[in-house]
Amino acid sequence: MGLTSALQIGRSGLVASQVGIQVAGNNMSNAATPGYTRQQLFLQPSRDQLSGSFSLGRGVGVRAVERQIDEALQARLRESISAQSFEIERRQVLDQLESIMGELSGFDLSSEMSSFFNAWSDAANLAQADAVVVERGQQLASFIRSLRNDMSLQRRQLEDQIGLRTNRADALLDEVASINAQISGSEVGGSSANGLRDRRDELLSELAGLIDIDTLEDNQGVVDVYVGGSPVVLAGQSLGVRVNRRSDGTTVTTEIVAKSDGSRLPVRGGSIGGLLASRDATIDDTIDRLDRLAQQVIFQVNRAHSTGSDQDGLTSAVGELRVATPDQTIPFNDPANATFGGLPFKAENGGFFINVFNAASGVSEQVRIDVDLDGIDANGLAGTADDTSPQDIADQINDVNGVRASFDAAGRLVIEADAGFSFAFEADTSGVLAVMGVNTFFTGETAGDIAVRADLLAQPSLLKLGKFEGDQFIENGAALDIVNLQSSAQAKLGGVSVEEFWLEAVQDVANEASAAQTRADSSELVRASLQAQRDGLSGVSIDEESINLLTFQRQFQGSSQVISVANELLNTLISII
Repeated sequence: MGLTSALQIGRSGLVASQVGIQVAGNNMSNAATPGYTRQQLFLQPSRDQLSGSFSLGRGVGVRAVERQIDEALQARLRESISAQSFEIERRQVLDQLESIMGELSGFDLSSEMSSFFNAWSDAANLAQADAVVVERGQQLASFIRSLRNDMSLQRRQLEDQIGLRTNRADALLDEVASINAQISGSEVGGSSANGLRDRRDELLSELAGLIDIDTLEDNQGVVDVYVGGSPVVLAGQSLGVRVNRRSDGTTVTTEIVAKSDGSRLPVRGGSIGGLLASRDATIDDTIDRLDRLAQQVIFQVNRAHSTGSDQDGLTSAVGELRVATPDQTIPFNDPANATFGGLPFKAENGGFFINVFNAASGVSEQVRIDVDLDGIDANGLAGTADDTSPQDIADQINDVNGVRASFDAAGRLVIEADAGFSFAFEADTSGVLAVMGVNTFFTGETAGDIAVRADLLAQPSLLKLGKFEGDQFIENGAALDIVNLQSSAQAKLGGVSVEEFWLEAVQDVANEASAAQTRADSSELVRASLQAQRDGLSGVSIDEESINLLTFQRQFQGSSQVISVANELLNTLISII
């Protein structure tokens, strides 16, 4: 051990302190940089040197400059980011849906339905003109169509957002794969590519905000990324994600799939997961409820109005439904009957009466029209061979004196009275008149196309408020039947009335919105707590780095003093020689 060794010791101290100053300075300069992870210098003594019977130190060496990070904590933080993004998206969608529904605002579906049924009630009390009832019906139909259109628009906007965010997620996966390759190449010699790792963590955090991910790091520093157990990044290769759009003819549905093989990815977190869940569990469900409500309003009002009449009866009635020619002779309940198979409301086993009035003689005749839809054939076996077809209905009516029935070129059932005769329908237990649109009030099949019958709009006097029960004419019979629909339980709606059904839908959305807000607040607290833990470990403290800077400054000064003393001693020694 000599003076040259002392010089080397001083030199090692200078090098170590310079690295320390650089690390501390880099930390301080990145104190406000998002995603930056504090770096720490690790020093170790240089290998000792034997000098006689003694082992003497040879200075200090830089062992590593490492990021201060807890990977398990980082993974939990990403999970919390996914959860928070999911709940925030759900809450925003539900808030928008509540605004669209606008319940309790005075301009809502419940109010429109009340106005509609109140108009019928006033008409039943002979205090309302036919035109007002038709106008209220038109307003209700228009409101329902507008409401469904707004919901459908919101759904399309969700689909667009899913597509845009999926594209961003795919771009992030490409960047992660690229950085994986760079890290793998940079860390071959055992060094740590801290800047690249920080950038990758930042990308993974952004990715977690879009889609729930799992990560797995290998011993070469490469991170593989998985979505629902399916790999989307393997080492330096991104398998990618994309949207796949399916259409049922009216509605487009987007799902997330892997680019590599098109397999569906079960996304249950992040903002994309929130959009998907909002679409499937909320928007689609609410649209379905609105459609079911509209279908029951259409069918039940039509069912009551189809047996409506004025005191003189009807001279003609034209069905609104256009029955394809081949389907006219196929039973209503036969799966091969395409016209009726696709309808949301079905004719049932039962029948109706047709009352025919002879004006000259004053005599009326009542005939039952049977609608056999029991699904049992003549041999008592399951089958529809002998069940009633649309043509069978026309044939039975043609057998009644004074009326005739046929299908026109458009496929509509046309029922006409002979000269001097009129007719009225009564007690339709099958619902077949409403299904075929005979003497109905509404047209359409869903909330998207509900409308008041066109000729009623043009001529409100065609509205039928009364009905016949045998020979007795009840002046407000049909109107009262429609008024009662407001509060009567509907089997197709789960045993509640149309108003109760919609209020339940509104309440469910409100409850979901409240729950989503609570979950969003909770997830924010969890994320903030984990972020605080991460910042405590990986964040930069200016005070702490200032102390480190001062320490390395003193180390540099001390090492310089060692070199200075050794140099003076060498000069003295040389001068003696």
